[in-house]
Amino acid sequence: MSDTAMPEHPESDELCNQVDVDRLRLIGDDEFTVEWDADAQVTPAGSLVFFAHYLQTAGLMDRLCERTPLAYTSNNAPKDRDVLGTILLSILMGQKRYAHINALRNDPVSAEVLGISKMVSEDSVRRAFKRGTQEQWDEWLTKQERAVYEPLLSEPYILDIDNTIKPIYGHQEGAEIGYNPKKPGRPSHNYHTYLIGSLRIVLGVEVSAGKQHSAKCGLPGLWSILDSLPPSSRPRLIRGDIAYGNEGIMSEAEQRGQRYLFRLKKTTNVQRKIREIEKASEVWTNTSEGWQGTECMIKLTGWSKQRRCIILRHPKKKPVEPKALPEKSGDEFEFVKQVDVEGLYEYAALITNDDESIVALAQLYRERADCENVFDEIKNQWGWGGFMTQDLKRCRIIARLIALVYNWWNIFARLARPAQHMEAITSRPLLLNAVGRLVKTGRQKILHLTSSHAQADKIRLALNRIGQFFNDLSRTAEQLSAEARWAVILSAAFIKWLCGRILHPVTENDQILLQLNI
Repeated sequence: MSDTAMPEHPESDELCNQVDVDRLRLIGDDEFTVEWDADAQVTPAGSLVFFAHYLQTAGLMDRLCERTPLAYTSNNAPKDRDVLGTILLSILMGQKRYAHINALRNDPVSAEVLGISKMVSEDSVRRAFKRGTQEQWDEWLTKQERAVYEPLLSEPYILDIDNTIKPIYGHQEGAEIGYNPKKPGRPSHNYHTYLIGSLRIVLGVEVSAGKQHSAKCGLPGLWSILDSLPPSSRPRLIRGDIAYGNEGIMSEAEQRGQRYLFRLKKTTNVQRKIREIEKASEVWTNTSEGWQGTECMIKLTGWSKQRRCIILRHPKKKPVEPKALPEKSGDEFEFVKQVDVEGLYEYAALITNDDESIVALAQLYRERADCENVFDEIKNQWGWGGFMTQDLKRCRIIARLIALVYNWWNIFARLARPAQHMEAITSRPLLLNAVGRLVKTGRQKILHLTSSHAQADKIRLALNRIGQFFNDLSRTAEQLSAEARWAVILSAAFIKWLCGRILHPVTENDQILLQLNI
């Protein structure tokens, strides 16, 4: 047996407090002295101070804490702001489990920066979401979501609708075996999502049980959003994949005067129409990426009327030719039949009531593929892949809160790099993860930041520029409301998309029109 002494496990907190200095010998003659300092006020998210400045200038944090469904009455209960601030920081740091919140509880610097008295426990957050009814939470969350994206709706935009699957590894409410292509047979929840794909802004999300995966299950949320908007704020186009190209959805959109672009399933009648077009030698228009397009009018079984259909085709990839078999004498291979590849093209069909050109519509649908990147980011880099509870109500609340914080961070990151979207895996190390040490002297609070990122100098310049922008906005526009300041922030964040135009806040008259649905 080795004579090396094994480290003794401390048997009490008193012993742990005594062992605060140690010397570690590494490779070679280097020796490091380790000292534990439990009183130092430090945080791994020192750059959070800039994000907190953003929340304060835009009035986002104050609005988040107004008229919440929590309604605590006990003197021992946590404050609304503490609960919401804790879950905000947990989501922002990329945590995916309620248990991860405990890692934040010994971070007084972040709590002070966010303007909360303390970080609450994971159990306090879980129990908080049990309070209030589903209707109260929906009303409060809708108000928070609308405040983010309402100024953007004055510009022409495309509303993307899609659905993503969240596998469930437990016995939660709504965990049913439905459509799950990646993990067949695994119970799941369905996230029906509505977003402005070009901006990566989520307008809403509905969490449904595993069997409610079809497109029609997400339509109540879609029509609720559209019906609550005045005509001037409705999308230029709603866009979806093959699941949405059916009579029910198209007729609902047509009744509302809403234009749409969906992919059409290649049923027998659609394939027959494609063959007719090929036989008629129709003129094909070059679109992009080697695709060609033509259009026709089509009325399928069960449809109420004819609709415009865009047929796209692309040359098939040549199959790999198998190696030639050696010649055989005899007829032992006579039963083998040569099967020719039918056709030279692969086809896709789009259905629309829009009057744009074939080239424009083909490009618009191709851009829809970016929605999958949004799902990949929110599920893997944010919290949609976790934060599970037994009941479906709390799953719905946390999913919408994650989408809300995702929108806030997306806009904040755009201020640093307006030309493109930065995913969280890139933007967090750049704009959030800097070691911060808080020093209080007199009436001053000094936060010393240290970034170990390779682009630390560029990060410092970018964050200082953002901080100066908020200072100037607060100083020169003191008379502006929080809504007006938010419109200015959106104008700066999406300056490329807006081509330099300035957004305006929703006025009181607009609010009345929204309530009256005019």
